[in-house]
Amino acid sequence: MKRIIPMILPLYAWLCALVLTGAVAFMAFHLLRGALPACSTRLIFGDTAVIDAILLRRQVFDGLFPALFGTLTLVIAAVTIALPLGVGAGIYLAEYAGTTTRRLLMICFDLLASIPSIVIGLAGFAVVMLLHRDFYRQASACLLLSAICLAFLVTPYLVRSTQTALEQTEPTLRSAAIVLGASKLQNLFLVLLPHRINVIASGVFLALGRCAEDTAVIMLTGVVVAAGVPSSPGSPYEALPFFIYYISSQYSDKAELSSGYAAAVMLVLICAILLLGAFVLQRQLGGRLFKR
Repeated sequence: MKRIIPMILPLYAWLCALVLTGAVAFMAFHLLRGALPACSTRLIFGDTAVIDAILLRRQVFDGLFPALFGTLTLVIAAVTIALPLGVGAGIYLAEYAGTTTRRLLMICFDLLASIPSIVIGLAGFAVVMLLHRDFYRQASACLLLSAICLAFLVTPYLVRSTQTALEQTEPTLRSAAIVLGASKLQNLFLVLLPHRINVIASGVFLALGRCAEDTAVIMLTGVVVAAGVPSSPGSPYEALPFFIYYISSQYSDKAELSSGYAAAVMLVLICAILLLGAFVLQRQLGGRLFKR
């Protein structure tokens, strides 16, 4: 038995890798085959001229441009809100928090990370309804509310990535600037954060991908069909994940279903580009810091 297990284990590992690779390849092939009939500029811009749509001169109501624009705007807004919160909390946990405080906060952040996204969306919807009823009659579900809810969804990942990056810094590097007379704050911003910025940046890109693919939160907090390009943070908007859900559940012909497949391919490409960007940025920043 002791001789058989070392022989079977590599075979089992290869088999698992092949199964997962085959599943990804099958999904990609299925999406591309379904999206191929709809692939054209009309899919994105409809009957609107491309330059007019990009410059926001005319609304696009029969293409994916508003959903694509809304998705990118939502992702940027959510990460802009989550980034200072997540990085700041991660710095506090790694550099300033006491043992008891660190344990309590880590439990809180782990609980926040484990909350289903639909619950966060429902909480955001309840808050805006409370504001609408008791404080501000114009309050409603909108792009800003979705961005705030998504920020709470991804903040725990930013906290953990920042905390882990700082805690795994080499002790010699951590103490070198202190020995030379630098303050703790100078050591943090001039030595520790620049040295681990590649790891933190990777966490940011992964958070971007997490925001781009979520559907449950935005369904309750502002996304609608045929909203067009949002005119302000307080406006409803369109998004690719909701468009995919809506089309797949209510399509009337093969052309609409094909547009849903095409939207899915676009969403996968956005997430893949963000993941590739995280990998490239990590390599580039890591290589520069190593050369220095």
